[in-house]
Parts: sequence; structure tokens; C-alpha cells
Amino acid sequence: QVQLVESGGGSVQAGGSLRLSCAASGRPIASYGMAWFRQAPGKAREFVAGISWPGGSTDYGDSGKGRFTISRDNAKNTVYLQMNSLKPEDTAVYYCAADRTVAAGMIYTDGVRYDYWGQGTQVTVSS
Repeated sequence: QVQLVESGGGSVQAGGSLRLSCAASGRPIASYGMAWFRQAPGKAREFVAGISWPGGSTDYGDSGKGRFTISRDNAKNTVYLQMNSLKPEDTAVYYCAADRTVAAGMIYTDGVRYDYWGQGTQVTVSS
């Protein structure tokens, strides 16, 4: 079992930045595909960013391209999401997820692929 704990969320004004962290415990995540999803009230869950294992490939949803950067530190068993130029429409609960069966270099954007999820961290962007 892998436990994921997100942190770094909060309230920020439009144009600001936040860095989310996802700390994993229970097992090393070096061979897991990792991703961030988000869900705003009344909306479907949305793929934000993903990173392959061992970390050479990344993918982004349309909402975060050019503004968000996903990275991983396998030594720290942690994944990060750097979010810049935040907009009010980025307001959502952000979830970290881990895919234990994905092949190296692959990234899936469908949440059903992911085996483990964190509890989420709230991001609120005001105009």
C-alpha cells in the first residue's frame, strides 16, 4: 500500500504561484507513474499533469500547459506541482495519484488508471 499526502495548497491572488507537494509513504514510488488531478465544485475530475517513471516524460492537461510544472524526487519519495500565473479558474481541490502498473515512460490521463490517491489540498485563486 502507498499513502499519499498532499500539501502546499492555499489562497492566492490571480497571477500568483503555489507549489504543491505529494509525499508518499509505505513503498518507494520510483517505479510508479504519478499525476495530479483536480476537481472544482460541480465539475468533473480533470487531469492536470503527469510524470512517468523514472521521470523522463511529462504530460499536461490543456489547463496547465505553459504554467504548471510537474517534477519528482524519488530519493524523497515526493512529487511536486509548481503552479505559476494562477487564474481564478484554477480554484479546485488538487489530488495526487499513483499508478503502480504503468510501463516506464508512459503516462495516462484517465484517473481510473490510478491505484492510490491522496486526500487532496484546496487551492483558491481570487481575482
